[in-house]
Amino acid sequence: MATQENIVEKHMSINITVSRGNNLQGKQVNNFRSFLQVEVDRVVLGTSDKKPFDPEEQCVVYDFTCSFHCSSDTQALSDIAHKPIILMVTEVLSEEKRAEEKTTVLGQAVVDLLPLLQGQCSFSLKVPLNPLTSSLAKESSHGFNLKQPTLDVCVSVLDPVLSESERSSCSLLKVSVETAFSVPESWMLPSGPAPSPCSYTAALEVPLTAEKDQVLVFCEGQLKPGGQREENSRQKKRPHQSLLVPENHFLPGAFFQAEPIEQEDGELTGLEDREFRNEAETTKKRVSWDTEMCCLLDRGGTTRLQQMISESRLWPVEIMRLLTPFEKAIETKQLTEGNPEIPFHGVAFVDMGQLLYPGVSRIRGAYSIQPFSEAELLNKANRSVSVLKEYVKDAAIQAKARASSATGSPKGKSGRNMDARISKELTKKIRTSAADSGTDGQNQTELRVNIEGNMYLEARTYIIIEIALEKPLVPKTSPEELAQRVKALIPPRPPLPAGPSRAERAVMDFHRQVGNVVSHVSDQYKELFGASSRTHLEDCSQEQMMVQLMAMLNVSGRYFTFKEQMKPAVVRIVRDKLQRTEPISDPQELQAFVSKLYVYLVDEMHVALNKIYSEDIDDDSPDEIHLNSSQLRHFAKEAQLTGDYQQAAQYCQELVVRHPSEPSHMFECGSLYMLTGDYMKAKECFHAAVSIQQAHQPSLMMCGVLAVMFEHYKEAQTFLERATNIDPHSVVAWTLLGLVHERKNEHILAESACLEAKRQLRAKEAKNEIQKEEEKTDKQEEGKTATPAHQGSTANQNSEFVDQVSEMHKEPSAQSIGSRSAPTKLSSTIYTETVQFLLQNNALQMAEHALSQELLCSDDGHSVSYLVHLAQLQMLKADYSSAAVNLKQALIHKDQDADVWALNGHCHYLRGEPHVAQHSYKQSLCLPQQPSDSHLVLLRLGSIYLQQEKFEQAKVVYLQACEQSPSCLTWLGLGIACYRLEELCVAEDAFIQANRLNTQNAEVWAYLSLISLRTGKPKEAEHFYKCAVRFNLQKDSLLKELNELKDHLRFSHLASCFARCSQAGV
Repeated sequence: MATQENIVEKHMSINITVSRGNNLQGKQVNNFRSFLQVEVDRVVLGTSDKKPFDPEEQCVVYDFTCSFHCSSDTQALSDIAHKPIILMVTEVLSEEKRAEEKTTVLGQAVVDLLPLLQGQCSFSLKVPLNPLTSSLAKESSHGFNLKQPTLDVCVSVLDPVLSESERSSCSLLKVSVETAFSVPESWMLPSGPAPSPCSYTAALEVPLTAEKDQVLVFCEGQLKPGGQREENSRQKKRPHQSLLVPENHFLPGAFFQAEPIEQEDGELTGLEDREFRNEAETTKKRVSWDTEMCCLLDRGGTTRLQQMISESRLWPVEIMRLLTPFEKAIETKQLTEGNPEIPFHGVAFVDMGQLLYPGVSRIRGAYSIQPFSEAELLNKANRSVSVLKEYVKDAAIQAKARASSATGSPKGKSGRNMDARISKELTKKIRTSAADSGTDGQNQTELRVNIEGNMYLEARTYIIIEIALEKPLVPKTSPEELAQRVKALIPPRPPLPAGPSRAERAVMDFHRQVGNVVSHVSDQYKELFGASSRTHLEDCSQEQMMVQLMAMLNVSGRYFTFKEQMKPAVVRIVRDKLQRTEPISDPQELQAFVSKLYVYLVDEMHVALNKIYSEDIDDDSPDEIHLNSSQLRHFAKEAQLTGDYQQAAQYCQELVVRHPSEPSHMFECGSLYMLTGDYMKAKECFHAAVSIQQAHQPSLMMCGVLAVMFEHYKEAQTFLERATNIDPHSVVAWTLLGLVHERKNEHILAESACLEAKRQLRAKEAKNEIQKEEEKTDKQEEGKTATPAHQGSTANQNSEFVDQVSEMHKEPSAQSIGSRSAPTKLSSTIYTETVQFLLQNNALQMAEHALSQELLCSDDGHSVSYLVHLAQLQMLKADYSSAAVNLKQALIHKDQDADVWALNGHCHYLRGEPHVAQHSYKQSLCLPQQPSDSHLVLLRLGSIYLQQEKFEQAKVVYLQACEQSPSCLTWLGLGIACYRLEELCVAEDAFIQANRLNTQNAEVWAYLSLISLRTGKPKEAEHFYKCAVRFNLQKDSLLKELNELKDHLRFSHLASCFARCSQAGV
C-alpha cells in the first residue's frame, strides 16, 4: 500500500493532438504535401497521413492524435519535467511508384510537459516550427512569407497527473549551470568556423525519493573566447540539445537575471575577488552551458534533501573535459567501464545550507573548481564515489549492451529499454560502490596527482550555478500566524472604556452651561449686594432680594443672554438624550413632553448645582507643580542612574497611571526591574506592554530575552520572529534571533538570522554614508553660493565659469556617493548594536553572551566598542576594577570620545576615586561633542566639588545642569553650594525649586530647616525638620548640623535672656 510520502503508482495515457500547421511553406508551391511525426525520448509515437496545404486558410489540417503510456512513479514523472515532445514536419517532394519517396524536413517544434506536473489536465498552445539550421531560417526570412510557421497542439490526460495531496507534497527542483569562467589557458578554440570537438560535462546527484537518487548531467558545454561579458537576461536552454534544432534549445520565458556580486550566495564575493572576477568575466575564455534541468521530488525526496543538507552542506558538482564528443569517446573506448580515468576532472562544492533558511527557495553563486580528490570528496561532502565515473561506467555498459543486441533486435527497442533500466540503476551502483570503497579505500592513498585538475587551481576557475526549488524546504512563518502565536502567549488587554456617549456628552454640556450661568449670576449678586449681604438679609426677605436680582438681570439684558446660552444645550438634551428629532403636532403630546423635559432639566440643574457647591474636593495649592511626562521620564532615569530605585519606580508607575495605553512606560518599568534583578516583575511589565500594543517591538525583544533566561526557547523564538516581522530592518532583532537559534544548536537558522542582520547593518551604514555625503555636498554648495554683496557684479560676469566649476565638483561627489553605497568594511558588528540594546535594558546574561560573539567575530582582537561594552557590563556587575582596566585601554585608542571619558569618570566615581573621576568628567565636558549622559556627568562632578569644598566650581556646574535639564537634584546641588557660600537668599530659592519638583526629598527639607533657623523662622524650621525626619533623612552629618544649630540658637537665646536680666538687676 502506498504511503502518504510516496506517489501512488499507476499508468496513465498522455494524448497529443496536432490540429493544424500555420504558415507552412515548402519547396513545391503548387503541390505542397507534408506529414507530421511525434516522438518522446527518441521513441516515435506516431506519424500522420500526408496532408495537402490549404491555400485559402494558409494552413495544413493534420487533425492527428497520438498518445503514449507513462508510469506515474517518481522517476517517470521527473523525466517528464525535462524531456519534451518533439514534433517534426516533413515535406513530400515526389511520390514515384518504383522509386524511393523523396522528402525534406521543414522544421521541428517542441512541447514541454511541465504544465501536467503543475496540476493541469489539458493545455493548448501554438508552438513555433523552427528549421533545422539557422541558415534555413535566414533564407526563409528573405522570402515572401515572413510569418513564423506554427503548430496548434493540445496535450491532455484523463485524470490529473498528481492529486492535490501529491501536488502539495511534491516539489520541482531546477538546477541551472551557467558558465565556467577563467578556464585553463591550454584549452584551445578551433581555428576554423567548425565547432570544437571537445565536450564539457557537469554532473551532480540529487534525491528523487526517500530511497532513490537521480543524476543530473549537463553535456552541452561550449568553449567560448573572451573579450566581452555574457549578455544580461540571456535565455536559458533546454537539456538534451543534441535532439533539438538550434532555435529550440531555448526555454520560452526563462531568462538569467544579472545580480550584483555582493548579493550572490556562493564564493568569491569579497572585495578582493571582484577585480579578478571582472577581468575573468570580460577578457578570459569560458565554457558556457546556460542550461536548466528540472526534476521532480516527491515528499520523501524533499524530506531526504533537507536531511542530507543538514548532514552535509557541501554538495559536489563534478566537471570534465573530453577531447571528443562523449558518445564517440565511449564508442572508441577512450572511456572504459573498468576504471575510467576522467580527463580534466574537477569538482566544485556548492553550499546548499542556505536552502534550509526560512523562506529561501533559491541560491545562486560562483563556486571555485578544484582538482577532484576522493579524500577531499569524503572530507567535505561525506561522499566517496564520483558521480561522473559512475556515469561513464553506465554509458560504457549501455554501449556494450547495444552492440551485443544489435544483431538480435533490429528495432533497437530492447537497447532503449536497457538504457532506461541501467540509468535507473545508476544511483544504486553509486551506493554499492560507496559502501565498497568505504571499506577498501580508507587505508589507500592517492598515488597519482591530478595534474590536469590542478590546472583549475592555477587558472582560478569558477563556475556559476543556480539551484531553485518550487517551494522552500523550510517555510517562513507568515505574519498572521506569528501574530496569533504572540496573541496566544500574551492576550491583548481589553480596550479601555470608551468615552462618554452622545447622550452623556449632552448632559455634561448642560451641566457646564449651568455652571457658567451660576458664575455670572454670582457675579451680579456680588455687584448688587456686595459685602453687605448680611445687612440686606436683616432688612428684607430672601424673596425681595430675588426680585431685585431678577430685575437687575432683566434690565441689564443678561437674563436674555443666559437663555440664549442655554438653548443649544437644551436642544442637545432633546435630540441626544431624549431621542426626539421629529416635530410634535399633537398639542396634548407636546404638553406632556414639555412637562417631562422641564422635570428632567430641573433635576439635572440640581445635580449641577450640587457639584458646584460641593465642598468634598479641595482646590489644588497654587504653588503645586504638575509634572509633565517628559519631566517624569527624566526624573525616573536620573533616579535610576543615581541608585534611587524606589524613587525611579514611583516615577515609572506615575507614568503608567497617567498613560495606561502607552506601552513604552511599561517597558521602562520592566528595564528598571531588570536592573534590580527582579526578573519576574520585569517579565510582567514587558508582557503588559505587549498586551497594550501587540506590535511593540522593544517589548517583544525583551520578552524573548527573558524567555531565553528562563530557557523557554520556543516562546523566545516566537517573540523574536514577530519582532523581525514588525521591523525587518532591525539589526538587533535579527541578531537576538540568531543567538536564540544558536542556544538551540540550530546552526543553519542561526547563520540565516545573522546573515540577515549583517545585510541590514550594511544597508544602514550605506544609507548613513550617502546622507553624510549629501550633507557635505550641501555645505559646499552653500559655501559657494554665499558670495559678498560687493562681489555681485563680478559673480554675474563669471556666472558661466562658476557653473562649470560647480558641475566639476558635482561629478566626484556623485561618484563618491556611489562608491560608498556599499561600505568597504563595516564600522561595527551586528553584536555592537545588540549589546548596546541589552545593556540599556540591563539584560546582563544575554549581553555577556553577545559580547563573547563579538569577540569571536572580530578580526582585530579587542575593538574599542568591545572594550567599552565590556566595561559597561562590568560596572553593572559592580566589578569596577576590571572596568577601569578596559576603559584605560579603550582611551588609548579613542581619547577624543566624550562618552568613553564620561564612562571612565563614572567608573572611578563609583570606585571611590574622586580625583580621577573629576579629571575624566572635565575632559569629557571639554570635548566638542558633549557626552550623551551629560546630566549625570554634571551631577557627579558637582558633588565632587562639594566634597572638596570647592563651592564656587560646584555652583557653576550645578547652574549649568539647572539650565540644561533641571531636576530636584540639580537645584539641590545649586542650593547647597550657595548655602555654603553664605548666599542664603539664592540658596533658599534653589531649595524651594527643588522642593516643588520633589516634595519627598528629605535633604531638601533639611536645608530649608537650616535656612529658616538662620533667618529667624523657628516655626517654619521646626515644620521643615519634621518633614525631613518623616521622609527618612539618612545623612548623619546634616542631622548633626541641624541639631548643633538648634542648640546654638537655643543657648544664644538663653544667653541673651540672662544678659537682659542682669542688666535689669543693675
